Amino acid sequence: MEKNRYKKRISGPVVGISIIIGIIVFVNIWGAVISGLTGTESKMPRVGNVIDTIYVQGTIAEGEMNYNHAWTINRINELMYDKQNKGIFLYVNSPGGGIYESDELYLKLKEYKEVTERPVYAYMAQTAASGGLYVCMAADKIYANRMTMTGSIGVIMSMTDTTGLQELLGIKTENIVSGENKAMGNPLTDEQRQILQTMIDESYNIFVDVVAENRSLTEAKVKELADGRVYSALQAKDLGLIDEVGSVEDAMHAMMSENQLESCGWYSEDAPTVGLLDMLLGAKTESKDLLSQFSEIQKYIEVNKTPRLMYYYGN
Repeated sequence: MEKNRYKKRISGPVVGISIIIGIIVFVNIWGAVISGLTGTESKMPRVGNVIDTIYVQGTIAEGEMNYNHAWTINRINELMYDKQNKGIFLYVNSPGGGIYESDELYLKLKEYKEVTERPVYAYMAQTAASGGLYVCMAADKIYANRMTMTGSIGVIMSMTDTTGLQELLGIKTENIVSGENKAMGNPLTDEQRQILQTMIDESYNIFVDVVAENRSLTEAKVKELADGRVYSALQAKDLGLIDEVGSVEDAMHAMMSENQLESCGWYSEDAPTVGLLDMLLGAKTESKDLLSQFSEIQKYIEVNKTPRLMYYYGN
């Protein structure tokens, strides 16, 4: 009888503690699962003075899977007024992107340097072409892997002429406009080509000026290089587009030793990306009926009516 009373006395606390432990384990496990599903990650604490790595990967444009433009700009803004931050290490693996986003990121990095007087070093990974090269121009020093592909200084605007497809599908577009050039394209007239070419030339000249200013090259010299071609890392160094060819470790070591930052740690914070849950919720079935296929064709036509200026390597 005494033994049974003892069991009753300890059963309450033990059960309570077991429930609490179970809840903690459940929350931790499902927290990790939900983080994986939604694309969110918990932050590691920043300890002491640090060099922050900013990753620029994929197409430099808003709404991309691998690159979050708004987050990147906001992050640099935060680092400007972060006393723990002692510099930015820019890791670039990008074929370029929109002229607006590329220029905004470049200007934000320049602003960071002006406000903080802290160093910015850039490392070019597999590809740092066009807009990828453009953003690197803000760096105090540029390193590239010996297998890096860079260059592609220029501007591209792609438009799709869908008139043949529309005729095949029996689609006819009627535009009521205030001026003959209000609804440009599909197909382009000679006058419209000239209008768009002036915009491309303007963006091209800005690119040339950015390279000339930051790499201590003459405008004439940059224009010799800026015919849209790509360069290897060794070629880019010989032409003055980058400073050194080496590994990412070489670039990190140089940044620390050349700026008396040996005591600093390294910190990186991944931008939020589209998680598995978003992909599952947004996924479309492979089998589509004829009506949905027609809807997709219409959507494609509408999207590609609008031209977009790009600092981009590729078609």
